[in-house]
Amino acid sequence: MRPQVLASALLSAARAQSISACPTTRTTTAAALRTTFATCPITTSRLFSTSPPHSSLVRPQAETTTSKQEIPIPTPSAPATMSTPISANSVLELIKARRSYYQLTKDLPIPASRVDEIVKEALLHVPSSFNSQSNRIVVLYGADHDKLWDITSEILKPYVTDEAAWASTEKRMAGFRGGAGTVLFFDDQETVFEYQKNVPLYKDKFPAWATQSDAMLQFACWTALEAEGLGANLQHYNPLIDERVAKEWGVPTTWQLNAQLVFGGRAGEPGPKTFKPVEERFKSFGA
Repeated sequence: MRPQVLASALLSAARAQSISACPTTRTTTAAALRTTFATCPITTSRLFSTSPPHSSLVRPQAETTTSKQEIPIPTPSAPATMSTPISANSVLELIKARRSYYQLTKDLPIPASRVDEIVKEALLHVPSSFNSQSNRIVVLYGADHDKLWDITSEILKPYVTDEAAWASTEKRMAGFRGGAGTVLFFDDQETVFEYQKNVPLYKDKFPAWATQSDAMLQFACWTALEAEGLGANLQHYNPLIDERVAKEWGVPTTWQLNAQLVFGGRAGEPGPKTFKPVEERFKSFGA
């Protein structure tokens, strides 16, 4: 089963009992998870950086608006100008070059500080609904990166009881651990709830809008890091690992984990990519 599909099933099971709960509640249903794994065996940021020798917490996003404050709807500003114009074709080439690299090494072609810089710039400039800036990021390097995938393996083991399935899962975990780092993507549920309260007309839309913004951030980081010569692949082992991640790295309980971007040096090439006919997926009118 593809990790994205698996994550979706797990997410549904884990949140079935907490839809109306406060954002600090993190619950999972063991029986539902065991059923999911039995039928679907696993197959083959504010920025918090753990780059040695120290950890630092950077707060590039605005503080959450309190419930007593009115949230303004931002108005468009003058478009930014670029000193060196680039064409749409240049952007499209970067998009085409973004691929899933599963064979990774711990040798980065750029310093960890440059990775942090790229991720922070993406975090600052990726759009969000009402400029809510609900995205949050944690970047793990070195021993902290390895620990993440050790934790993930430990959590998965009881659910993957078939020997062949576990061998495949263990191989995948070793591949992720072999990378140099992981970017963890979250959205801050406190921010989402605040906007739901203050802009009730769109109350039911803000969770989806937060997810969409986080997806744009994932894509921006992935594309930009690979433009610098790194390899990366995107994983979704939440919500199984949420509690342990929050405890291990002091992540606020209101930060909801959405994805894990594993990155490192390239030790192989991505597999072939196929496309459905674009004519089945695109429509244009009035031109």
